[in-house]
Formats: sequence, C-alpha cells, structure tokens
Amino acid sequence: MKGYLYILFWLISFGASVAGAICGIGGGVIIKPVLDAFGVLSVSTISFLSGCTVLTMTCYSVIKGKMSGESQIDMKTGTPLAFGAAVGGVAGKLMFQILAGMFADKNMIGAVQAVCLLIITMGTLIYTVQKNRIKTLHVRNMAACVMIGLVLGILSSFLGIGGGPINLVVLYFFFSMETKEAAQNSLYIILFSQITSLLNTLFTGTVPDFSIWLLFLMAIGGVLGGMCGRSINKKIDARVVEKLFIFLMVVIIGINMYNIYQFR
Repeated sequence: MKGYLYILFWLISFGASVAGAICGIGGGVIIKPVLDAFGVLSVSTISFLSGCTVLTMTCYSVIKGKMSGESQIDMKTGTPLAFGAAVGGVAGKLMFQILAGMFADKNMIGAVQAVCLLIITMGTLIYTVQKNRIKTLHVRNMAACVMIGLVLGILSSFLGIGGGPINLVVLYFFFSMETKEAAQNSLYIILFSQITSLLNTLFTGTVPDFSIWLLFLMAIGGVLGGMCGRSINKKIDARVVEKLFIFLMVVIIGINMYNIYQFR
C-alpha cells in the first residue's frame, strides 16, 4: 500500500473518532464505509481495522469518563446492555464469517454490509428528525436489556461499525435517554461488543492480512480522536451534538449508496 494511504487512513480514523466521541456513534460507522469506498483493502481487513480503531477510542473515552467523575453511564441499564452486546459481538462475527464463506466474489459481502448499513442509517435519520413526536419507553427489566444488547452487538459486529447510530436510537426509544447521556452509554456498549468480537477473531484464527503499522496508526488516531471528541462534547450544547449527528447520517447514507454501486 502506498505511503500516502497510511496518512489518509490515519486522518480518517482520527476524524471519525472525533465525531464518534462527540455523538456516541463510535466512529466505525464512518471509518468502515469510507475505507470501503477507497477499495484498497479487502472487506474483512477493513472490518477488522475499523473494529480495532473503535475499540481503542471507546476504551479511552469510557475509562477517562469514569476516572474524571464525569461519566453519565447508567450502570443498572448499561451493564446488562453491554453484556448482551458482548455475546452479540461473537454471534455477529460468526455470521460475518459464514456469509463471507458463501460468496466466491468477496465484494458481495461488502455489498450486503453496505445495504444493511444504508437501511439502518436511513431509519436512524428518520427517527432522529421525528423523535420529539415519538413516545419513548423506560425499560428496566434486566432480561429485556440483555436481549436488546444482544441485537445491538450482532449488528455492530456483523457490520464492522462498532455500534454506531442504531445504539443511540435504541437508547432514545427504549430508555428515554437524553442526547449526551445516550452518547456515553452507547460508547460503553460498543466497548464490550468490540472486545468480544476481537477476542473471537483472535481465538478462531480468522485475523485477516494487514500491515501492523497501519493498525498502529489507526489505533493512535482513534485514541487522539477520542480525546479531542470528549473535550469538544463537554463544551457544546446537546442540540449541536444532534445537528452534527444528523449531518453525519446524511453523509454516511451517500457513501453507502456509492459503495452499493461499487460492490454490485
């Protein structure tokens, strides 16, 4: 891979992690489709690198929030959600491996991911715009939280996005969380789903080929992006966070449309 691409991948990881830390979408929902659009690495490699980048960013953000006493994570709700997401992370990775093995043309799995991500992102955008008109729930049952987390973990791991916008919609609707509270709880859920997804990849020996320097650069971009994103999130109003989130959804929809055309 050419040298300038290493710099480009770092910039994408950094920028996506800044936005991900601000909005609580993890960054993978930006990294995955953007890198897919360049078409210089395989779909499985990009999913792995994206997941690792998201893991480093969420790990920093969650630990920093706890240490500083600024965490808004609802442990009674977030922990069973995170547990479900951890199990879902393994199931989602297994689904990806099975589906990838079914296609002779590896671009087809990229097309499937792009279609799924497009549908999820469009639904998320519609809900976000209309959410003030939608009556929300206050789920507190632990079993229900685990099941919801399981679905989130499966989707995030299968798509290689960490969790992304669907986490926020679920936290808004099922748990009536405010924007910034939902953002922090989303990162907490993403952290656990990505840990188990990575461990599953390592234990099953399905790690794709990649440059260790590229992984290092993207991980550093994730941590630095998480630092900047946390700092910005504390200084801006929740309405600004929501507007940024909507803008990102529109951009991601456009990128996924291009990826579907590219992979078809």
